[in-house]
Amino acid sequence: MSDDRKSPRNPRDAAHWDAVEDAAELLVEDKIPEAMIALRAVILKDPNNPYAYHHLATAFSEIGQPEAARDAYQAAVRVEPEFLGARVALSHTLRALGDHDGALSQAREALRRYPRDPEAMHAAGLAHAAKGNRPAAREQLQGFLAQNPEFEAAQEVRQILEMLGLGDDDEPVEFD
Repeated sequence: MSDDRKSPRNPRDAAHWDAVEDAAELLVEDKIPEAMIALRAVILKDPNNPYAYHHLATAFSEIGQPEAARDAYQAAVRVEPEFLGARVALSHTLRALGDHDGALSQAREALRRYPRDPEAMHAAGLAHAAKGNRPAAREQLQGFLAQNPEFEAAQEVRQILEMLGLGDDDEPVEFD
């Protein structure tokens, strides 16, 4: 499944979505502990539900536990390798944890599976920038902008592109 906002493609996906619906609503309501309990119950019942792992990773991120979020995103892509949203989030999480090689690997895998996907291009651009490959970062981030992203995301990427112009081509860029 390429985007967690799209409807599931098959009955198994639909069942997985149905199983996490209440927990996802708890996350929206900022009831993180309750959501985590509900998601763990879903995982105990069906350890192959990628959406449960993805939402659990989101909850871990919300409470400032990036290592646990990384592990949950890894579980999501392990049980559903085509889950683009989890793979992109894993790339961002790995980058935030300082694992720039891992972040770039996940972004490249996302692009291999979904060529020209704007979110995968964004993740790849940020990973390249963190590794100090400014030309590749520029290429990916300009590709992201060419996809006409939302205004805020486009503004953020334009600022990063400006930062990329302020140093040597092999100098890493640090940002949040």
